[in-house]
Amino acid sequence: MSNNNNKKLEEVSFAQKQRLAFIDFLLMFKGTFVRSDLTSKFQMGMANATRDIALYRELAPKNCDFDNPAKMYCQTKLFKPLFKHDARKTLVKLANNITDGFDAIGDINFPVDAPSQLNVPDIFIVAKLVQSILNNKAVSIIYTSLSSGSAARELVPHSIIDNGLRWHVRAFDRKSNSFRDFVLTRISKVTIKDDVLQNHEDKLEDNQWMRMMPLQLVPHPNNIEHATAIQMDYAMDKGVLELNVRAALAGYLLRRWNVDCTENASLIGGEYQLWLRNRQTLYGAENLAIAPGYKTIE
Repeated sequence: MSNNNNKKLEEVSFAQKQRLAFIDFLLMFKGTFVRSDLTSKFQMGMANATRDIALYRELAPKNCDFDNPAKMYCQTKLFKPLFKHDARKTLVKLANNITDGFDAIGDINFPVDAPSQLNVPDIFIVAKLVQSILNNKAVSIIYTSLSSGSAARELVPHSIIDNGLRWHVRAFDRKSNSFRDFVLTRISKVTIKDDVLQNHEDKLEDNQWMRMMPLQLVPHPNNIEHATAIQMDYAMDKGVLELNVRAALAGYLLRRWNVDCTENASLIGGEYQLWLRNRQTLYGAENLAIAPGYKTIE
């Protein structure tokens, strides 16, 4: 963006900056937008939305083209975001279905902090994956695995996952012909493909994703002296926290909260404050190697 455009953006009101950031966000993460996106989000008229779009295109003329048959604005190959979108904050908002892009212009600072996230994904990698999911497209990626190093793969992504420690994308992997999780920080390049998806690549065919597991978590019977404190921590009802979790995510949740998954609550240590009372529910889940103390039920 030129110095003149920088100066012009600085002179824009905060409210209009929010609307421009929203346009920028939609182009980056969805790849398209229409005027009604603005009118419905900000409860404004078509004329005002048209003025905001015209200003955005003046400030970033290479970022979008108007597709007349589809009546929408589409991201160009020369797209460069007008605003800086914070990767960590944006991922958290996307995970909570908040799609405003307002972090790019500065939110209110509250006196709340959290431990540092050690591995923050590349925001442009995330944007391409989100675009592919929203538009039902496959992607070609360069992925670096622990076992085989860097190689090209074709995926059909359907969900972005926060497992508490790092971010994954859940996708059908055309190499292994199965649904798998891929760590976002190990993806170095994403290209959206235009080929037709096959029925077996659809999210509905991901059995581990579609299957819901009822978990019953209780205070650990051996490691906790005052169980009432744990019941209060997790807002338990009659001493039990009941959750429905996707089979694909069960292992992540159990590891994140150090839930003892042994049959007789035999793990010792202050970190194990919860015990899975109905461990038989885990039968058939695929990522349980990381669940504390879990062994396959014979």
